Amino acid sequence: MKAFNRIFAAVILILAVLWVSANIILSADGSGGGRPYRVEINRLALQIEEYGYADVSECQYVINIERYGENFYSTESDYAVREINGVLYRFDYTAEDGGGTRLLLTVNVILGVMAVLIISVLAYVKFAVIAPFEKLTDVPYELSKGNLTVPLKETKNRFFGRFIWGVDMLRENIEQQKSRELDLLREKKLLLLSLSHDIKTPLSVIKLYSKAFSKGLYKSAERQLQIVESIYAKADEIEGYVSQIAAASREDFLSLDVTVREFYLSELVTKIKDYYAEKLSLTGTEFSVSKHADCILSGDFDRSIEVLQNVMENAVKYGDGKTVSIDFSEEDGCVLVTVRNSGCTLADTDLPHVFESFWRGTNAEKIDGSGLGLYISRKLMRKMNGEIFAEIKDGVMYVTSVFAKI
Repeated sequence: MKAFNRIFAAVILILAVLWVSANIILSADGSGGGRPYRVEINRLALQIEEYGYADVSECQYVINIERYGENFYSTESDYAVREINGVLYRFDYTAEDGGGTRLLLTVNVILGVMAVLIISVLAYVKFAVIAPFEKLTDVPYELSKGNLTVPLKETKNRFFGRFIWGVDMLRENIEQQKSRELDLLREKKLLLLSLSHDIKTPLSVIKLYSKAFSKGLYKSAERQLQIVESIYAKADEIEGYVSQIAAASREDFLSLDVTVREFYLSELVTKIKDYYAEKLSLTGTEFSVSKHADCILSGDFDRSIEVLQNVMENAVKYGDGKTVSIDFSEEDGCVLVTVRNSGCTLADTDLPHVFESFWRGTNAEKIDGSGLGLYISRKLMRKMNGEIFAEIKDGVMYVTSVFAKI
């Protein structure tokens, strides 16, 4: 903002210098050009000397010619007297330069309008563009430090209004995710503490029975059988606790909010096509989108874009980079959107696991990834009353997203 203020001040200074310079130059031209009325008087005198009369209708300075007589010296204007052919003539004139005044006035008006326009544009840029952006300069830094409590004020600014709203939504989502993560960690910790405490009781009983057996404290076969059955029961109890721990570790760790609404298939396809057409053209990958009839789908528009982006990213990362295409079909009141990529190296035995969390195939050893893309996609599709599945045919990977059609 300080740099822009310096530019603003420099522009105003330049405009002021131009205005002062123009006025000085024009004023000098108007006052230092001699006495132009004398030129007209000389011209009129030559006409009278040659023709005996002269016409002042086209003169700029001379307004009247009076021949010597009774009222020769009765005039209120400036005048000059000339003797022509032995007769005195009075030339009434005005010394005001009307043209110079008009030129000076015109130049000042033009410069004034230019100054107002330039200053208005700079002021608009300052308050409509620079100032709102200035408010956002510290936001990424604060977010990186984990300061998520200060909200951004909403604004109707046409340049940054939606951007500010989006940044504030990002801040709120990060804050909510952080809160959910802390709650989840707290619940996990309490669960593990509780289960570990519960396991200690049957474990101590098993240890006690085992120690008694090792010392031969149980003589009768009947008593020994009872103790063995008790040990088995306590072992089953421990196994149950272990199962709870395993189940807790498999619980959904992602909170995926979905708002089911209506949107057009063409809007979804346009978003994906506009982004990946340029991206794939840079890598030399042939990208095509088959023809499709537009229709209304049911689901979350932004989440649907996320699903197809996850699928497209997998097609780009794990394909051979030759071809990627999007095809469409309809079945049982649903629209099937299939992303197809050539050069699939995924083993058939790995195919049933591609939608599991944190799972990565044998073909992904040297490729960065988290193993969550397709897992998230399936979660989202099912929350939108849809489905997603994958298949491999002749070395080509097909991932099909099923959207409910209105």
